[in-house]
Amino acid sequence: MPSRHPHSSPFRTYRREKAFCKNEQILQVILEETDLRIVLSAQADTVTMRDELMARVASLRGELTLWITLHPEFRDSLLPLPLPVRAPALVRAMYAAAARMNVGPFASVAGAVAQDVAEYAHGLLLKNSLPGDVIVENGGDVFLISETERVAALLPNPETQGHIGLRLAAADMPLALCSSSGLIGHSLSFGQGDLATVRAKNAALADAAATAYGNMLKSGDSVPLVLRQAERDQDKGIEGVFVQCAGRIGIWGKMELAALSL
Repeated sequence: MPSRHPHSSPFRTYRREKAFCKNEQILQVILEETDLRIVLSAQADTVTMRDELMARVASLRGELTLWITLHPEFRDSLLPLPLPVRAPALVRAMYAAAARMNVGPFASVAGAVAQDVAEYAHGLLLKNSLPGDVIVENGGDVFLISETERVAALLPNPETQGHIGLRLAAADMPLALCSSSGLIGHSLSFGQGDLATVRAKNAALADAAATAYGNMLKSGDSVPLVLRQAERDQDKGIEGVFVQCAGRIGIWGKMELAALSL
C-alpha cells in the first residue's frame, strides 16, 4: 500500500521561509493543480511575464490533458510505456525519463513542467535583454538557470523547518533538484522515507529518479541501498542524491551541504 502523507497541507508555507536576492522578484503562477513559484530579474515586467507564463502553463496542461484523454495509461501506469513516435515535447520527455528509471511517466510531470517553464521564462528575459537567471519551483521540484551560486533548502520535516541546504555552483547550471517523500505532499510514494532529493541536468529524469529512490526507502537500512543505486545510475544522468529515512541520512555525488542562515 502507498505510504501515509501526514504532512499534506495544500498551503506551501515552506515558501515563506526562503530568502531571495534583492535584485530579483517572485511570481506565482497557479492554474488548476499547477502552482509554480518563479524567481526572476527584478527588471522584468511582472504583469507581462505573468501573462506569458500563465499562457505557457495553460498550453502545457492542454497538451497533457489531451494526451491523457487519448492515452489514459499515460497517467495511470506505474511502469514505463513505449515511447510514442509522435507526441508533444513535454510528453516525450516524461516517457523517456520513466524508461530510464523504471517508473510510470507521470512520476516526472512536476519536474518536466518546471524545466519547460524555466527555459521559456529564460528565453523571454533574454529576448528583452534582461538578466536571465530563473528559478522555477513546482511543489518541491526545482529547475535553476543562474549565473550566481545558489543554496537550495532541504525540507525533510515541514514541522521543524530544516536549516540545511545544497550549495549549487554557477558553473554547474542549469540543473534540476527534484524530491519525493513518503511523508510530505500528495504525490504517490511506496516508500517510508522523509526525503529523497536528486540532482540532474534533466528535471524529468531527476523527478522520476526521486520517485524511484523514494520507493526504495522502507527503513533506515534502505539508505545505503539507494546510494549504491544512484551511483549505478550515473550513466543515466544522475549527478547526486540526498536521502533521509528513520533517522538515517545518506548523500552521494555532487551534493555539497550548506548551513542556511536563520
